[in-house]
Amino acid sequence: MSLITRRLLLGTAAAAPLAAPGIVAAQTQINITIAASHPTTIAWIWAMQQALMPMVNQQLENTRFRIRWREAFGGTLYRFTETRNAVKDGITDVGFVGTLWEGSAMPLQNVTYFTPFATDNLPLQVAVMEKMTNEMPEMQRAWTENNMVYLGSCGTETYDLWTTFPIRTLDDLRNRKISAPGVSASWLAGTGAVAVNGALTTYYTDIQTGVSEGALSFASGIFPVRVHEVAKYITRVNVGCMYVGGIGMNRQTFNRLDPVVQAAFRAGGRAYTEALTKRVVETSSANMQEMVQKGAVMSEFPAAERARWVAGLPDIAGDWARTNEGRNQPARKVLDAYMTGLRAGGATPARNWAA
Repeated sequence: MSLITRRLLLGTAAAAPLAAPGIVAAQTQINITIAASHPTTIAWIWAMQQALMPMVNQQLENTRFRIRWREAFGGTLYRFTETRNAVKDGITDVGFVGTLWEGSAMPLQNVTYFTPFATDNLPLQVAVMEKMTNEMPEMQRAWTENNMVYLGSCGTETYDLWTTFPIRTLDDLRNRKISAPGVSASWLAGTGAVAVNGALTTYYTDIQTGVSEGALSFASGIFPVRVHEVAKYITRVNVGCMYVGGIGMNRQTFNRLDPVVQAAFRAGGRAYTEALTKRVVETSSANMQEMVQKGAVMSEFPAAERARWVAGLPDIAGDWARTNEGRNQPARKVLDAYMTGLRAGGATPARNWAA
């Protein structure tokens, strides 16, 4: 499906005339706030503006409904630590929800973060997570219990290291402060590195001021926020693709909508997932190349050292499953479904986390 990339004239501007030949003259305008904690230069948010919104508008073209959008991207309404509550509490009608920061409220969505080194095939991972979300009531419940309607998935390409120092062996990470948000901090267990919480929007300043000495992240996120300028050493570790969250819609807002409009938003969510996944795959390599052209120094982490890292990790998947089973969350079922889905799609995880 081709992407619609024209920027809509939104915000507080007056609504354009809506009637057109062959369409019912009486129009119903619906005011919708769409927001995110990150700017549109980040792929997760770009796809909201350039895929979800245009698809909703397109779906409603031959109906009496029109959306009058109010955009609030770039953290103008809430910070990265508040994405779930912002949608849940109706601060925004539609928003990016970073489940990677919601280990307690939405633990099952974080299964990928507790199974690192599993796959670098983003389309496969997104397909597996979409299937699980759509078919497993346990996965849907996390959204409904938080007063949200799930619309689409957000994934990233594989994670690597951007640091202020070169990395040749696993031992080079010992006692180093590495920005690793939320549950990704668990990947540093056994390496000797110290995890520092943060987000793409904080990495540059954190590294520049010495709060951390690098970040464990991904190219399509790092490049727009210019982290390579303050952490020029890129080490290709290939920790794996991750599911970082999705697009949620406030349930009260959704339930007030006509079924035609509800269907349009669901179509917009599917368009978001497809467009985002395609963009990340297409831009990741280009971002890496441009960072090198701008002075970054790239190296491949030796396979033997990567194997050391994987083998040295504690049983983070098992600990995650046991902890959440104790909280009446079917984590074991979700873990098994995820690993089975990856293997069925041709992936060969570096470690059998479901064992």
